[in-house]
Amino acid sequence: MIPHRANNFGTYFVTTSTWNRRKVFHVDELAKLLIDTLYRYRKEGKFLLHEFVIMPDHFHAIVSPIDITLERTMQLIKGGFSFAVRQTGRKTLELWQRGYSDHRIRDNSDFNQHKIYIHQNPVRKQLCISADEYSWSTATKKFELDEIPQRLGPLKCVNYSGTAEAVPLRKNQ
Repeated sequence: MIPHRANNFGTYFVTTSTWNRRKVFHVDELAKLLIDTLYRYRKEGKFLLHEFVIMPDHFHAIVSPIDITLERTMQLIKGGFSFAVRQTGRKTLELWQRGYSDHRIRDNSDFNQHKIYIHQNPVRKQLCISADEYSWSTATKKFELDEIPQRLGPLKCVNYSGTAEAVPLRKNQ
């Protein structure tokens, strides 16, 4: 089989939290270290990165794994970050809660709803007034991102007549 770069595993909105919701990412150095981790694996071709926000005690992202599972993608991000923290000489207890939450992005509308959720999360939590002010979010437009996967495609207008296309003819009985 010839290796390929196609994304066979979909596009996902993911969320993971720090251990006991500790505010690990209040420390700018650690928020930057998580961003560095995301971009290291993106550059290695492990996943496409579409959006993210790093909150004080969790992060959200929209990712498309490339030739690996979503589970492996999250292992790389969380494990890579934990390893990087240890390399700084910091004593580390548990950094992450076990597991993560995910939602498979179905279409362009679903993608946009989750993008808005990501961008507005710091505003809802009163960490900023405007989403583009929050340093650790793609709402700032200072981060390089991958395009929306083509298979999600643009929204299409469809006219519905209210009748199914495959309704069988019935004779009045």
